[in-house]
Amino acid sequence: MNIPIWPGSSSFAQVSASYYNTPSSGIPPTPFGFYDNEAQFKTDADSVAMFVTRRLGYPIMDIELQDINIYAAFEEAVTTYGNELYAFLTRDNYLTFEGASTSIDADNALITPSMANIVRLSEQYGEEAGSGGNVTWRKGRLTLIPGVQRYDLKAWAESQGIVGGIEIKRVFYQPPPAVSQMFAPFLGTMAGGLGGVPAAGAYGLGMGYTNYLMMPTSFTAQTIQAIEMQNTITLSNYTFEITNNVISVFPVPGTGFFNEEMDNNLDYGMYLNFEYVSLQERLDSAFGDGTNKITNTSNVPYTNPNYNALNSVGRSWIYEYTLALTKEILGYVRGKYSTVPIPNAEVTLNQQDLLSSATATKDALILRLREYFDQTSRQALLERRAAESAARVTEINQVPMVIYIA
Repeated sequence: MNIPIWPGSSSFAQVSASYYNTPSSGIPPTPFGFYDNEAQFKTDADSVAMFVTRRLGYPIMDIELQDINIYAAFEEAVTTYGNELYAFLTRDNYLTFEGASTSIDADNALITPSMANIVRLSEQYGEEAGSGGNVTWRKGRLTLIPGVQRYDLKAWAESQGIVGGIEIKRVFYQPPPAVSQMFAPFLGTMAGGLGGVPAAGAYGLGMGYTNYLMMPTSFTAQTIQAIEMQNTITLSNYTFEITNNVISVFPVPGTGFFNEEMDNNLDYGMYLNFEYVSLQERLDSAFGDGTNKITNTSNVPYTNPNYNALNSVGRSWIYEYTLALTKEILGYVRGKYSTVPIPNAEVTLNQQDLLSSATATKDALILRLREYFDQTSRQALLERRAAESAARVTEINQVPMVIYIA
């Protein structure tokens, strides 16, 4: 079968029109058709075909390719350039991208670094102090039983239906405040006495006092301090200890100092109140709802580049990469036969030379492009700006300081 090869010219517009007409009467000009409708791509396709074939020796040597082979290499080169560009932008801006909507137009967005994700990450430190994060500090309480000092927190969590265990953050186990003790027998009389204000009534307990003697605030503060010192020296110290899952309270719960009415209202000697976090909730909090959000580098909404908008630097790289790809295709074609017999001799084809040159050129172009992008990263640009500022200051310091004498 006599398959036609490169005739010396091509018409992307003609091939494209025959395929995209209705009904279609030809083959697709490129494998994916990413840029078939872009005017500049259509124009450059034929120029690139002429560039690469002449670089490969046409018309002195035949080029055993067709126009569609070169168009495919051209499309791949543009796509590779876009992939490298957007991979770089994704790395440079991912901390800003993460959690954003996947519907944003990343191709045309001017990205401003945001503190949102930095704050989101740092909030977890505040979580341990109870001042931030996304894990709720919950409240719980144990019923204290007279004579029972040790209580199993694991058993309490299971009784509450909590899966995965809990972590105690704060235990409210301290003696009653001194201000709640400022009444008989400490005060002497229900009408006022030593401290002046019947504090239990002030806390809404309804003690029934109808009159009292107001004392100076400084005197009341001294009375509170005296009661606290008295309790510290003469009464048991309120404290607790947690070992594994068991909390021990000191002193051992008993009948309590206050009467039954006071105990029922203030909960002193009846309950152990504490704050905790659920270990399962802490684990689950690390996984937010990622619906329609950027969750990893694979769904950052970059698409293929707009070829019409590429500058000469990008297009020059694409032309060179197209040449390297075309060399590779031609090398595989010529590799079907290592030699071609001719009258009284044979011709050795240059498959290995083409493939080696193509591989080396592609690797060098990718490396050059990545280095170029890295040099334009936000970090590199800020470092260069800082170096320029330092050099500018050094230069200014060389200027003689003129001394003026009036």
